Amino acid sequence: MIRLESKGRARALQLLYAWELTGEPALADVASGLARLTGPEPRVLDRAEALAAGVVAALPAIDRAAALAADNWRLSRIATVERNILRLAIHELQRADPDAPPKVVIDEAVRLAHWFGGARAPAFVNGVLDRVARELGVL
Repeated sequence: MIRLESKGRARALQLLYAWELTGEPALADVASGLARLTGPEPRVLDRAEALAAGVVAALPAIDRAAALAADNWRLSRIATVERNILRLAIHELQRADPDAPPKVVIDEAVRLAHWFGGARAPAFVNGVLDRVARELGVL
């Protein structure tokens, strides 16, 4: 059985992916569209919307951290799925939530990369997030 937190992260990733691909409309509109497709799970969707909204609100700082940690990669060249996994995890690392320790955040991001990304995505995501976490001083 998948934990509520994991489902929330996966749904937040789906929200961010759809948000980016549809030209960055209001996040609430994207969330309601996604809820129609995936079915109503209020606790999961509420958590996902909160995470995605946090990412969108801090996007310039998050993207700057990702770009600095992703050696030799321009953010625009990173696949949309991997870019949004990084954004989501960097947001959680920057928040320093005691309910989401850095190792858990990174592990969950790597799991998302296994589920949704390409074959090399898990290692890439792990490497970038490890560097971000060390630069933030949380690892």
